[in-house]
Amino acid sequence: MAFSIDELTKKAKSVANMAADKTKDAAELVKINVAIAGEQKEIEKNYRAVGEWFVNEYEGEIPEAVQAIVEAINASKARIAELEASKPIREEPAGEDEAPSGKKCPICGAESDSKFCPHCGAPMGD
Repeated sequence: MAFSIDELTKKAKSVANMAADKTKDAAELVKINVAIAGEQKEIEKNYRAVGEWFVNEYEGEIPEAVQAIVEAINASKARIAELEASKPIREEPAGEDEAPSGKKCPICGAESDSKFCPHCGAPMGD
């Protein structure tokens, strides 16, 4: 049973087309996953804004159902303040402007010099 050149060419084209389709599907899946991650970050940001508004608006009148959460938040804020105060003071050389650390992620806002965001994996753009 000998294969002809035409049969071999058809088989190679079929394999190449299948690989191209799988690559396209994978790229589309990545694009969808990045969009989903962006929307999840937006939801988290909005929930955070609602929670901050609620705590600020009803300070002193917090319902028991969320009192433990608000106390945990306040404890974390106090710990952050302690940690900030314990940072060593770094003197900057006079006259030298610090260059920006990199590009800002369009999805989560993290800064990086890389091609993809190290936080959420989104492309960093140009």
